[in-house]
This record gives sequence, structure tokens and C-alpha cells, in this order.
Amino acid sequence: MLTILQTDPYDGMDSAAAAGVGIGMLFFYLIIYLFYGYCMYKIFQKAGREDAWAAFIPIYNIIVLLDIVKKPTWWIILFFIPFVNLFASWMVNDGLAKGFSKETPLYTILLFFLGFIFIPVLAFNDDKFDGQKIPAN
Repeated sequence: MLTILQTDPYDGMDSAAAAGVGIGMLFFYLIIYLFYGYCMYKIFQKAGREDAWAAFIPIYNIIVLLDIVKKPTWWIILFFIPFVNLFASWMVNDGLAKGFSKETPLYTILLFFLGFIFIPVLAFNDDKFDGQKIPAN
């Protein structure tokens, strides 16, 4: 009889490498989340919020941001509706830009499309937040 040796295509080394990549990605995204949360924390502090720690709490941070840009709290629902969430995000970014005296539509566009760059810019620059510049609904 002829015996054929079979090798397992999914041996232990492949599984260990996949687990290592998964754990590495977990830490990478955790660092990104903490950095973005810290940036929002700084923005909430500039806006004069006592509950700036809310920047680290998912969904609640959007509610606080809606309050800062003078939008009604029920707008949180809009963030869960596909395509409508783009409009809601645009309006929130526009209010945030106006609060930091960035009156040009260009800054709203930059916040909307390149928020990963311009949210930290708002957080770490010397601009002061003025809620009076945000139009009330």
C-alpha cells in the first residue's frame, strides 16, 4: 500500500501569525480611538463643557457635540439613518467650524472630508470657542 503524507495547510504558524496581526490591529485602533477621544475632550473643554470626559463615551459624545453646536438632541437619530447621517454630520461640522471662528465653507469641507486631520487642529491650536457665532435653530 502506498501512503500519501498530507500536510495541514492551516498549521499552527499561520494561526499564530493571524492572531498576532489581529492583536496588533486591536492595539492600533485602540490608540486611534484614544487619540481622537482626547482631541474631542480638548474641544469639549474649549467649548466650556464640564462633562468633557463624555468625549470618550460612544453615542453620548455625539449628544454633547449636538448640544455644543446648538442642534436638538433628537438629531442623534439622524446619525443612524444612511445618507441622512451625511447631512447631519455636515451640519455639525459647520456649527463646529463657526464656533471656532472658521466662517469659510472651506473649513467645513475640510472638517467633513479630512476630519482625522482637522479635528486635532481644532483641539490643539490656540483658537477660542465662541458659541455666540453659531446660529440658533
